[in-house]
Amino acid sequence: MLRTLPVQIEKQIAYPFMNPIPYKVLILCTGNSARSVIGEYLLRQKGKGRFESYSAGSHPTGKVNPLAQWVLKEHYGIDASDARSKSWDEFKNVKFDFVITVCDKAAEACPIFPGHPITAHFGSPDPAGYEGTEERKKWFFVQVASQISRRLDLFCALPDSQLEPMRIRTIGEQHKLEGESQMVR
Repeated sequence: MLRTLPVQIEKQIAYPFMNPIPYKVLILCTGNSARSVIGEYLLRQKGKGRFESYSAGSHPTGKVNPLAQWVLKEHYGIDASDARSKSWDEFKNVKFDFVITVCDKAAEACPIFPGHPITAHFGSPDPAGYEGTEERKKWFFVQVASQISRRLDLFCALPDSQLEPMRIRTIGEQHKLEGESQMVR
């Protein structure tokens, strides 16, 4: 009779650098309509069970931007039709391992979460605030999603022993968009 190992042990053998319990990650923005939703769904896919990802906003818009769902589906093959815009108050009693802000306003107003999670800022320009034709708006959503994706690739590539504050915070300084300093964040 062939004996199989429990899933947690199989994971440890296949990925020895991984924590057997998924890390909880909250990605914050102001409106929770675009950047943080993109980050939540990309991390869910890229983390492959290593990270449990959530998103929220300080002042949620109440709806997810359709272009955020479009970019996830068209460029990453991710169905985010179940995404919803939610307040960070929904998570005030949840113990997270990491809290990542993706907009400057959320970084400035970020509440304190239980358990002293590692915090980092991966700021990106606001694609929801971009003005232009539908084609240009889509182009900008692709640029911002690509920036978030590259940063999450770096985050996911870190072994557990290197998931430390300074190393994670430097990820947010990488992969700047051209002309980003003049864009709405």
